[in-house]
Amino acid sequence: MVRSLAGYWAGYWMVGYWIQRPGGPLAVQAVQQIRRMRGGAQGHLMLGADEQLWVVKFQNNPQHIRVLANEMLATRLAAAAGLTVPQTEVIEVSKWLIKNTPELEVDMGRVRVRCREGLQFGARYVGGLMPGQVVDYLPEEQLGEIRNLEEFAGMLALDKWTGNANGRQAVFSRKARERRYSASFIDQGYCFHAGEWRFEDLPLRGVYPRNRVYADVSGWESFEPWLTRLETMDAAVVWRAAEEIPPEWYEGDLSSMEALVEVLIGRQRRIRELIEAFARSAREPFPKWVGMGKRFVN
Repeated sequence: MVRSLAGYWAGYWMVGYWIQRPGGPLAVQAVQQIRRMRGGAQGHLMLGADEQLWVVKFQNNPQHIRVLANEMLATRLAAAAGLTVPQTEVIEVSKWLIKNTPELEVDMGRVRVRCREGLQFGARYVGGLMPGQVVDYLPEEQLGEIRNLEEFAGMLALDKWTGNANGRQAVFSRKARERRYSASFIDQGYCFHAGEWRFEDLPLRGVYPRNRVYADVSGWESFEPWLTRLETMDAAVVWRAAEEIPPEWYEGDLSSMEALVEVLIGRQRRIRELIEAFARSAREPFPKWVGMGKRFVN
């Protein structure tokens, strides 16, 4: 059954530091740019009026406007499955803030342009205002000691379901007096093949670049409970996540968004097949999984 998204974002207004629509708050108002972030989308770390730090990706980023929609949809589906991902919200960046913040610009190669005002994608900055220690790389020994190491298998299932065309990215954080890190899975912009909204199911797409995170996978039970949660996720949950995306992030093309959701729901039954293709690739990621040996090379 195709469910329409038309009219979901009609009639929103400003109240305090929120943009609201009938039913509750939607967008946090940005009040200050902190610094530019690394990465192809050229996001910015910004302070919200809610006194939280947000990694903000703008509509006119160099990758594609749809990466904002991808970020919100895939991240909220991961959260619904119980995976460790940042909180996501719509962030409103005003014309005044952009005009008065020279750093809010996008490098398009030959030219630099101002960031676009309006509704942007925001992910809570891992570590928040008191980050302790946050890194994007760990030595092999520490990588194997991550508190939630088993979640890499669950995130693999999510990446295969959503057709992530990029490598899996994660950051690692710990509190000041802790020894072990925890992983948070970030950057879902290339799910659904970035701006193309298609699925190119190659075995080595959407996987973490280091096999150590998969070394303890010994069978389908290693993907639980996340695999079953994704396979059995109610269609209403997927539709609800799509409905919360501002239509301007996919240029108002409701039919394409509805088609994407329908295909995504249909792919739930293929997640194991896609994981098996990775298991049998030349990379041989699961040495403890007896019977899931290499059968082809990609």
